[in-house]
Amino acid sequence: MTVNDPYIGLEIADGKYKTLHRIGTGGMGSVYKATQPQMGRLVAIKIMHSKFVRRRDLVGRFRREAKALGALSHPNTVKVFDNGILPDGAPFLVMEFLEGKNLHQTMTTEGPLSVRRVLSVMIQVCHAIDEAHHQGIVHRDLKPENIFLCQQGGIKDFAKVLDFGLAKMTDVNVKPESLVLTAKGMVFGTLQFLSPEQAQGKKLDARSDVYSLAVILYEALTGKLPFDAKEAFEYVRLHISEPPIPLDQRVPGLVFPSALPAVVAKALAKEPRHRYATALEFALALKRCNAEVTSASRRDATPVAPRAALMPGPAPAASEKKARFFDRRVPLVITILVGFHCFLLGVLFALLVLRMVGRR
Repeated sequence: MTVNDPYIGLEIADGKYKTLHRIGTGGMGSVYKATQPQMGRLVAIKIMHSKFVRRRDLVGRFRREAKALGALSHPNTVKVFDNGILPDGAPFLVMEFLEGKNLHQTMTTEGPLSVRRVLSVMIQVCHAIDEAHHQGIVHRDLKPENIFLCQQGGIKDFAKVLDFGLAKMTDVNVKPESLVLTAKGMVFGTLQFLSPEQAQGKKLDARSDVYSLAVILYEALTGKLPFDAKEAFEYVRLHISEPPIPLDQRVPGLVFPSALPAVVAKALAKEPRHRYATALEFALALKRCNAEVTSASRRDATPVAPRAALMPGPAPAASEKKARFFDRRVPLVITILVGFHCFLLGVLFALLVLRMVGRR
């Protein structure tokens, strides 16, 4: 029951924001719909559960998310406006308010999505993640729940990447005052979407996120993961040592652009060096597949003329050409001759009449 929630109706940051109601709850905190009266807009405020405020590691995760999102400006990354600490010690994060469903909810209600729709969403996500990588940020927890689909600027299925709480700053942006990074050898993330190196607690770079993106893409297209496992923890072993089930063999009857299975297979390679080096490279490969889908749909939508109309016949022979010439010219000559004879008859008739009148 949200009635007993002390954060509902709370004024935050000296009245700058006011919470309205809770819209979601996770293991670490809850998200509230709120107003920002000075700006006349709705916002979403993420507040950590008060029972965790003494956990330095979890508070650090919250701070890390604020720091990571504050460094990003891509339109497909959720915007963060503010962050701080409540009087009870709970950290909060003020973000843009989004209306829609995350990708996991969408797949749950609709099943496998169309190829064109999935590619459109994942291309957007790849571009957002590529910006993060250029800022030295590896997301490390990419999964369908962290991809939100909304409508923005008249665009349906406008993707927003969420939850950078497990993001790790690489050496690109590490400074003495940077947040304490997670200990080497520890495994973080969602088991079904871990890269092989992430599952082994190894050092991660952009190619780890590329692997996770490929797993998301695979599931959105087929409704299934690239591996069959009875328990969630079994995915760790499968990611590390077993080849994924080829995309075009996962669900009988599903048809994909010819290049797509190979693109997915490359992104799911066990060795990072065999994958796409960047999320942008992955996006470009997906765009080429999407172009194939678009081209095929246009061909299907174009009316096909009868074969006889499309295929020219053999060139006519010389005698046939001559016959066609006379076919066109003879009627014209006959018409002229008949007309001339009618004219002469008319003249002769007129002369005859005049002669008869003169005799009288």
